[in-house]
Amino acid sequence: MLRLYEDPGFTFRFAEDRIIPRFHLEDVEPGRRVSIHMIERITGKRPDLLATVVVGSGGWVDLPEPIVVRAGDVLLAIPK
Repeated sequence: MLRLYEDPGFTFRFAEDRIIPRFHLEDVEPGRRVSIHMIERITGKRPDLLATVVVGSGGWVDLPEPIVVRAGDVLLAIPK
């Protein structure tokens, strides 16, 4: 079956300012690499790579440095 649409990864949208030291990815096996991008609010483009990380036990991803997000920011985590 051909899918009409498939997300390339996990999208996180934030309603308030936060500091993100770690996050959880459902159904992603430990040891898999993930690239983290911040999506531009106006254009929807994903500019530079923020980090490349490895999924840990239970699907948890610990970031090398916490990411500061503002209300309205969008992060994209793409498993490789």
